[in-house]
Amino acid sequence: MAGTLLVEWRHIGESVDATCERCAATGRTLAEVFAAIRPALSARRIRVRVTETVLPPERIAESNTILFNGIPIEDLLDEVRVEMTPCASCSCITGTDASCRAIVCGDETHEALPADLILKAALRAVEP
Repeated sequence: MAGTLLVEWRHIGESVDATCERCAATGRTLAEVFAAIRPALSARRIRVRVTETVLPPERIAESNTILFNGIPIEDLLDEVRVEMTPCASCSCITGTDASCRAIVCGDETHEALPADLILKAALRAVEP
């Protein structure tokens, strides 16, 4: 199998260093996951391209999103859903009360996307 895995991470704020706390944690975890699996994907002749999209405050509903070949993580994993939860950090960025995306898996709510779900979605995105 050969191809490209396009990964897009969306968040509000000016950069990875100037985003909300949960988005920053998601970004760090995303980088760690792909640093670990890039060699295995490369062995399968799958190139990985990770991009970061900084969103304006009015698109906060899309913040803390990871897309794999254009498909949101929640659409790749049957056991997860998205919930909007209050985010004090986003409120500081936007200047108003704000909520942003959290992933719910079973009875656990994850404000920052955990490594195991990122890994599972990435592998599902490259399944033959």
